[in-house]
Amino acid sequence: MPNEVLTYLQPKPGGLYIDGTLGGGGHTAAILERSAPDGKVLGIDTDSQALARVGERLAEFVANGRLVLAHGNFSDLAQIVEQTGFGGGKGVQGVLLDLGFSSDQMDNPERGFAFSADGPLDMRLNQASPLTAADLVNGASEQELADIFWRYGEETRSRQIARRIVREREKTPITRTAQLASLIAAGVPHKHGAIHPATRAFQALRIAVNGELERLEAVLPQIVDVLEGKTRGDEEGHGEKGRMVIIAFHSLEDRIVKEYIRREATDCLCPPRLPVCICGHKARLRNLTSKPVIPGEQEIASNPRARSAKLRAAEVLQNNS
Repeated sequence: MPNEVLTYLQPKPGGLYIDGTLGGGGHTAAILERSAPDGKVLGIDTDSQALARVGERLAEFVANGRLVLAHGNFSDLAQIVEQTGFGGGKGVQGVLLDLGFSSDQMDNPERGFAFSADGPLDMRLNQASPLTAADLVNGASEQELADIFWRYGEETRSRQIARRIVREREKTPITRTAQLASLIAAGVPHKHGAIHPATRAFQALRIAVNGELERLEAVLPQIVDVLEGKTRGDEEGHGEKGRMVIIAFHSLEDRIVKEYIRREATDCLCPPRLPVCICGHKARLRNLTSKPVIPGEQEIASNPRARSAKLRAAEVLQNNS
């Protein structure tokens, strides 16, 4: 959703922006173009291969200092901003998170994210991380597997799938994507064009392996701090407005983003029955998207993977302290 990202992020010349999910670098390239000639972007990704590809693709911007690349997870956003010195302690004008996966990741069987082509059961975004999907599938208890499939995939067959996995791994380890997908889909009717029976279980494993929901919850307050210009040495911030734009691809992510923006766009969080506010909460955001922005038919036709995308955006309120 490049056009929608630019509409809500509103990059301008001289602005400072963070792409916390660099991926293939498409959004970063668009932000650099719109913020020319002197706008800057801090591009963060936990995938070292993605960083290398973007560093080569956008080498001229790295060379002239307009693009700063950082290896890390966006859940450490504030720390990465401090370590790189990006913005010199001043508030940035925009932060983007695109929680989807790049085609380079999804289409590479060796990464194990998809089952359209057989590959090792990996699913790690950061390949230096010790835990793989194969470790979970072969090491977690039946109850733990069922909980993962239900919580992270909303899979109604979670218990049945977990039981089937445990029985199979007693015979032989489950180490390949095609092996697991076939096991999950066994006995389930699958019409052409419909969602594959293994889709939700694979999503759940990927989320569990990478701690995706926990990392998203951790980064949201950091985004607001960074947009306000707050650092560990400047707790008052700079009062500059900035915008956050987040694209989610499934209901679990979108719900976390929606609830966070709703809460931080509200002054008092006390129960309605209380006559006066005792929580002292003050709104920090203005919600820019009362409903999620979804891709148009033309974009879905050109990029079917965008069909489930939901974009939400918010603007930091002026700091009146």
